[in-house]
Amino acid sequence: MKGAGRALGRSSAHAVLTLAIVVAAWWAVVSFTGISPYVAKGPVDVWEFLFTDEDAAAHRDALAPLVRQTLGDAALGFVTGMAAALVLAIVFSLSRAVEAGVMPLALLLRSVPLVAIAPVIILITGRGTAASVAVIGSIVVLFPALASILFGLSRASPQSLDLVRVYGGGRWTQLRKVDVPGALPSLFAAARVSVPGAVTGALLAEWLSTGTGIGGMIQKFTAQARFDDLWASVAIITLVTLVLYNLVQIVENVVLARMGMTTTVD
Repeated sequence: MKGAGRALGRSSAHAVLTLAIVVAAWWAVVSFTGISPYVAKGPVDVWEFLFTDEDAAAHRDALAPLVRQTLGDAALGFVTGMAAALVLAIVFSLSRAVEAGVMPLALLLRSVPLVAIAPVIILITGRGTAASVAVIGSIVVLFPALASILFGLSRASPQSLDLVRVYGGGRWTQLRKVDVPGALPSLFAAARVSVPGAVTGALLAEWLSTGTGIGGMIQKFTAQARFDDLWASVAIITLVTLVLYNLVQIVENVVLARMGMTTTVD
């Protein structure tokens, strides 16, 4: 319990520090780059737009559906990408032949910019469909998560694997009893890193395919010179992404501390 409490406190402190750094960097960019105040809005401007202006409630009500749509799209891409990464990592661990045949193709797809292959994905899945959102979002999540999970599965203790083998367990038993539990730190790290990736994929899918959510409205805000809405929407989705990232990190550190494993945050 003490270890879990320390992990929780450390993660919370890191979350607050990260938020402070992001806000300070945002203020510095707006203040010292010479961008027109008409276009560039700082943290104070966004705060006033959302909370202190006489129409602040209307502004929040207008942006709330966009945020919910983007978070829903990000959740779809996150779940799809993480599930695909976990299944592929297990299949690769069970069959080196499958890994040798599929991994080069995955690395090739990873090297191609997503913007370049997005039109092909949209052509196959259909414009504005949930399938296009799931595929685009999962691609952003899939490859980093797959590499992390594979790394964790490959670090199983040889002594533990030999013990399972001595007692008659096969490769599948080794995977369930040793590899997967030992890969929990890498699995949590993959989930944590995939949170901002899923949001990025959702924004890209909305921009290129559905035209909904924050990703679909960014161009419209710019074209209509609604810069307050633009900066507020970007600030909200960035803040939510940071919160979700740090929530996953807190869960990771608490769970690993409870299990006596090394946490990813010092």
